[in-house]
Amino acid sequence: MPVLENRAAIVTGASRGIGKAIAAAFAREGAAVVICGRKLDTLQQAASEIAGTVLPVACHVGRKEDIQRLVEITNREFGKVDILVNNAATNIAQEPVLQVDETKFDKMVEINLKSAFRLIQAVAPGMCERGSGSIINIVSISGLRPQYQGMLYSMTKAALIMMTKSYAQELGPKGIRVNAIAPGLIQTALSEYYWNDSARLEHTLEKQPIRHLGQPEEIAEMALLLAGEGASYITGQTMVVDGGRMNPIDFL
Repeated sequence: MPVLENRAAIVTGASRGIGKAIAAAFAREGAAVVICGRKLDTLQQAASEIAGTVLPVACHVGRKEDIQRLVEITNREFGKVDILVNNAATNIAQEPVLQVDETKFDKMVEINLKSAFRLIQAVAPGMCERGSGSIINIVSISGLRPQYQGMLYSMTKAALIMMTKSYAQELGPKGIRVNAIAPGLIQTALSEYYWNDSARLEHTLEKQPIRHLGQPEEIAEMALLLAGEGASYITGQTMVVDGGRMNPIDFL
């Protein structure tokens, strides 16, 4: 039997990359999946490429009213939200810390952190009433170790890790599991700078035990585990999926 049969999921930032791969894995395992992003046409294209029940909904996660509408549509179409994946993120401040301005600061917090807070606040009460649910926050190893000239990205991901732990602590007794996945370098548009130059990529991969560039599907399989009952004893954790990059090879 599919491991997510009769479950309904929301996956944000799911028109491509990690979000799309997670949506495909959930749909493959029987879930009804609502995918969201800013552009409906790209979402519809993604949905057409995924086998299973997939509903595209345009949603700007930086807007409270869009998030409310997203949750309302999911509840109307599928009756509940069993799984929430907060994947949507941006990185608009890849620069020295002294060049970062308040506008970028506020934007990064709005998209990378506040959107997850708003979505959890919207779906968790229903999960608590039913006594079950899984919330998965996509963070980054940059939330565990600062990314050079990426203070805001690292800061927001670190805060999301702590948010994960806090929700897990309080919602666990109500049957809700809350976990995070911290990818290393994954081949997505967001991380293109790090893998589109062969020399830069080689320099990165030679430092990690597993020598291939991570793929979105490898993150999706971890999300699938955390979404299902196979992870019924796991909560408050940050699952690092990075080819061993956080445990670099010592050449000395």
